[in-house]
Amino acid sequence: MVYSFIAHTSPSRSRVFALIKDPHDRLEAVTTLGAGDLHLTEDLVGALNSYLADRDDTALQAMLDRVPRPVCMAAQKYLKDNCPLEVGAFTEYGPIDIVRTAVYFSRLDDEIEDYLEGAYMIGLGIRMSNERNNDGEIGWVIQLRNDEVSVPASAEPRTWALPEEVKLLETWTSQQPLADLGPVRGALGVADAESAKGHWVRVHTLLHSNRDVDFEGSGTSEFVVDVFDAPIPLRSSEE
Repeated sequence: MVYSFIAHTSPSRSRVFALIKDPHDRLEAVTTLGAGDLHLTEDLVGALNSYLADRDDTALQAMLDRVPRPVCMAAQKYLKDNCPLEVGAFTEYGPIDIVRTAVYFSRLDDEIEDYLEGAYMIGLGIRMSNERNNDGEIGWVIQLRNDEVSVPASAEPRTWALPEEVKLLETWTSQQPLADLGPVRGALGVADAESAKGHWVRVHTLLHSNRDVDFEGSGTSEFVVDVFDAPIPLRSSEE
């Protein structure tokens, strides 16, 4: 994934690079500004990084119209070839970092509830999915991310892209409370019930804004539970 764009500037040119994390850091050359256009470096890099987060083609093109045509074409080609939209990967403050890649729990009990409550309390993003081993035992794997991603008020409450190969049966959010259960226990209750039926279940958190414009950073933190018309997948280490 392209994490960000950066530039190295000398008296004669500015070379723009993409910082890739997959998972090891590396640089890829994007384009070069000549000596007469060095003053555009900061604006170009800023526009490219903003595009990763907001996908605003109009704002990006306004910047690219200011640079030489070869630079514009090189930047456009790089974005097209290497920067597909990745849901939940960025906030307005930059890319999302994974704090903990995977923590495995064998059951939905008080231990996993306490773990999720702690992460939720300090605003970490949560992604969780059920999986099974070769013996048919069901467990849950959790990934923690350094922030929750915001969605506009009118947008679908989801910052984890749906898999293309399976049908979505239903989506529950913590805006649909269950009895007197809080968001964590409610999400675990729904996930546990659907997993017991043999369904693949994914759980994640997001910040659902109360605005459609300038929506970042305001709104209600929610749990989202997606239930799929698919069997619980096999643990990747046992495939």
